[in-house]
Amino acid sequence: MSLARGGKPRRRKRGGARRYYLVAGLLAIIIVCAIAWYAYFRPHQAGGATTGTKPIILYVNQGNGVVNVTNFDVMAHFAAAHGFNTVFFQIYRQGVLLFNQQDLQTFVSQAHLLDLSIYFSLYITNSSQQIPPSIYESGENGVSLDMSALILSSQQSLLTSLKTNYGGMTAVTTTDMSSPLKPNLLVLETYNIGQQSFIRPSVIGSVGVFATSSETEYQSQFQYALQNSDGVMVFDYAGLVKSGY
Repeated sequence: MSLARGGKPRRRKRGGARRYYLVAGLLAIIIVCAIAWYAYFRPHQAGGATTGTKPIILYVNQGNGVVNVTNFDVMAHFAAAHGFNTVFFQIYRQGVLLFNQQDLQTFVSQAHLLDLSIYFSLYITNSSQQIPPSIYESGENGVSLDMSALILSSQQSLLTSLKTNYGGMTAVTTTDMSSPLKPNLLVLETYNIGQQSFIRPSVIGSVGVFATSSETEYQSQFQYALQNSDGVMVFDYAGLVKSGY
């Protein structure tokens, strides 16, 4: 410490140092808060997906090719490798629950290990067929209702029941291009060329492998649905594997 004239110690001005540390502390707080906000609110982007948050859905129809505990992992790796980030996995067909609780939890665990979202798909063809409540406890990301065979009032009743009793995401796949249903994901089954005019924002368009004659046509329809709607669903896994696309 130096001496001022008259022998008294000269006091250093500390205001600048205080301001520096105050500003640095505020900046650190802002940076930490920004990182926390980004980590919490940023959209999930699954491995293999190249289009941000849009769901790229592979539908697994048990009627076209059985997928169970012995080959689910093969299907899941196929989905991830081909850029899908979501699987609609059919677990219920025409009133029959195809798997037990342990199987369902295994499917969920295997899907999540590959960063895939998994929706349990229920294929319902009669109004007497109801949603099995046991499926709600398996950790799946959502439940999808495939129920185009039902009249609209029955569809509305099932969707209302699902929303009331289930806390996850809800989806509907439908052949009704003007469906008034309001699940989280409304998937229009736009498999035919003439139905592409119904592809728009707020719905998810579809591609049917069975309705395409070449990989070029398939890719063209896939990209159109992906770019012009809120996502794309491919029907279905068995057909996609068979086609070699």
